[in-house]
Amino acid sequence: MRTLHHTPTLIRPQCTSLVQPTKPVQKMEQMMNMPQLRSSLSKKVGKRWKEYQGMNNWDGLLDPLDENLRSEILRYGHFVEAAYKSFEFDPASPNYATCKFPKTTLLENCGLHHTGYKVTKHLLATSGIKLPSWVDKAPSWVATQSSYIGYVAVCNNKQEIKRLGRRDIVVAYRGTTTCLEWLENLRATLTHVAGVTAKACSMEENGAMVESGFLSLYRSAVSNNPSFISLQDMVRKEIGRILKTYQGENLSLTITGHSLGAALATLTAYDIKNSFLRPPLVTVISFGGPRVGNRSFRHRLEEQGTKVLRIVNSDDVITKVPGFVFDDVDKNEDDEARDGGAHVATFQRWIRKQVEEVRWLLYSEVGEELRLCSRDSPYLRGVNIATCHDLNTYLHLVDGFVSSTCPFRATAKRFLHH
Repeated sequence: MRTLHHTPTLIRPQCTSLVQPTKPVQKMEQMMNMPQLRSSLSKKVGKRWKEYQGMNNWDGLLDPLDENLRSEILRYGHFVEAAYKSFEFDPASPNYATCKFPKTTLLENCGLHHTGYKVTKHLLATSGIKLPSWVDKAPSWVATQSSYIGYVAVCNNKQEIKRLGRRDIVVAYRGTTTCLEWLENLRATLTHVAGVTAKACSMEENGAMVESGFLSLYRSAVSNNPSFISLQDMVRKEIGRILKTYQGENLSLTITGHSLGAALATLTAYDIKNSFLRPPLVTVISFGGPRVGNRSFRHRLEEQGTKVLRIVNSDDVITKVPGFVFDDVDKNEDDEARDGGAHVATFQRWIRKQVEEVRWLLYSEVGEELRLCSRDSPYLRGVNIATCHDLNTYLHLVDGFVSSTCPFRATAKRFLHH
């Protein structure tokens, strides 16, 4: 992993040529650690922490990208990296799909030293797909039903709590890795999410629907092993314990993830806000996430006060699936007629009728968006699906982005392996 050996002073935003980099591509060997992230700029987070957690929907902070917010996004991105680094990828290992490190040393073993956080819980996700009988003859990794998906960490360092302005709780999720997770991703039909909450459901909530595969991974448990509870129950119990432990303090809950982990982060935020009587400010920082739910689900998130910041690469196809988006069906006929007269109103009614027939695949984008583009980086050679979706690419683009009119800065700190 790449690291910055000094923090440049920015006098004004600088753009680079999108053809030739201004300096050679550097290979960084270690992850950026917390002391390097604690620049003079980031010290201001404490007084404005609610703004950076999205209380005002990041108004005025995204374009151009605020330097404090940039540091915070990268900081949470590193927590997601740790979820990947701590996962046992080797299918030949007897510990395949488990966490490689104990809670006490997980962050340090993943290159995150001096974060001020301690890991309190390993999290597991379970696929609800019913396996055929022939799977018994397949390699064990094919049928791995439950796997380590991420962790919960709590800020426990007094200096870091002071810098942040509150005690922060992090839930970090990795992206798709196992065979059954890939299969769950393909289950793109929408299903009602009402069962994900502990409270009585409103009419609006009854209409809230999410991708069935994501919901399966969040809610399923191993039926023949009572010791393996669902990811949902794990998160609820651990967050409940933490909220009770630090009752009366300023708290925030930041749920972050990449790819599948981004979808699970959104579901987790929705669930936490509905499961606790007085939850803290809940913020989702997602990287390269697919669409999660329909328009009613988006409305429920907004009513809850859940804040979602989606980091999106325009060249990443994963952010454009599953289903399709047609939010204009919300428009009433008066608006339609005013926009284009009777012809447009008639056409909109026809479109609405067609859309009603495919509601099972009609998604809606949620939250606020920080849109980036691989082609804006002078350090990326060519554009392919894997590179555009890679978490490292996302963090590289976040570090380099200035604004929509000056998309990449010459003083970008984070470079890519080649």
